[in-house]
Amino acid sequence: MKVTVCIGSSCHVKGSRPVVEQLQALIARENLEDRIELGGTFCMGKCQQGVCVTVDGEFHSVSPETVSTFFENEIKARV
Repeated sequence: MKVTVCIGSSCHVKGSRPVVEQLQALIARENLEDRIELGGTFCMGKCQQGVCVTVDGEFHSVSPETVSTFFENEIKARV
């Protein structure tokens, strides 16, 4: 599974760094490093909806406050 987080300026301001850090911790906690590729990219073109995250190409809007729920529902549930 490939999870990509926008680290462009708009998403950075909206919390992409804590989103990435929380995703890293959740992936490690669940021992899913070998099944999930976490990466970063610059602008996905949906700046108003940021923090922009894709899971196998499917777009999601995530915030630092919603990372845990997002991880459970959109990542862990699919692995």
